[in-house]
Amino acid sequence: MAYTEPLARIRAHLQIRSLLVRQCLAEFLGVFVLLLLTQGAVAQAVTSGETKGNFFTMFLAGSFSVTIAIYVAGNVSEAHLNPAFSLAMCLLGRFPWAKFPIYCLVQLLAAFSASGATYILYYDALQNYTGGNLTVTGPKETASIFATYPAPYLSLNNGFLDQVIGTGMLIVGLLAILDRRNKGVPAGLEPVVVGLLILVIGLSMGVNCGFPLNPARDLGPRLFTYLAGWGPEVFSAGNSWWWVPVVAPMVGATVGSATYQGLVGLHHPEDPELAQDLDSTQRKASDLAKPVSPPMLECKL
Repeated sequence: MAYTEPLARIRAHLQIRSLLVRQCLAEFLGVFVLLLLTQGAVAQAVTSGETKGNFFTMFLAGSFSVTIAIYVAGNVSEAHLNPAFSLAMCLLGRFPWAKFPIYCLVQLLAAFSASGATYILYYDALQNYTGGNLTVTGPKETASIFATYPAPYLSLNNGFLDQVIGTGMLIVGLLAILDRRNKGVPAGLEPVVVGLLILVIGLSMGVNCGFPLNPARDLGPRLFTYLAGWGPEVFSAGNSWWWVPVVAPMVGATVGSATYQGLVGLHHPEDPELAQDLDSTQRKASDLAKPVSPPMLECKL
């Protein structure tokens, strides 16, 4: 008791009462964890010449970092972690529009801050790998540690479509995972399944531009690299690619939300008991539709 009383007094003085402030702090920490772990895996692979990491390990770390980030912030801010997901929740009436710009700003600031932490963590490795010459293109480029850039063959139109489809699949998967009237996921395991969803998207749609799918995850680090020494080329590279990972995921979130709701979500019975009755009725109808074989006559000769 003697030890808990001082802690209780400290908590009483430091505890934040405002729900919005607590949500913003949790969202900031969640995005920070997500970006630090994701960028750290990429930095380790790039600065080691892929001797201590590769395409798969980067995607694996990025996917599991989403899982950890959701556990960090989920019960406080709902762990949006992505303006595209926040937009989807607003469109579906599950998140107030008044909080949307606030969440977007917090996510952007967290991504920017995490990029700074990654830069500090790997500062010596970056200097050793690049010889102090921070470039956006070329054999020793390191800007892609922080933000995404298109493959040399990728056009802006194809890249935009890539992000619309990728983000659309992300939102469809997330809505299915969160849909309690569908198969659902056991409580507490949602972050794990979301991480697997991210991994599948990365492994199937990651080659074109690294599947950013998240405006804050891309723009925040890009702003950091602009200020930290990579310069204005971070915005001009890839035929001025920078706006595609900002705009296209928002379009993809809209398309994904409409797709899931239009094909699945809107057609659930409102009452769970009604859903069970409907299922029972459908089974009975299926049984009635089956042809009935005439009774077999037993021969007693």
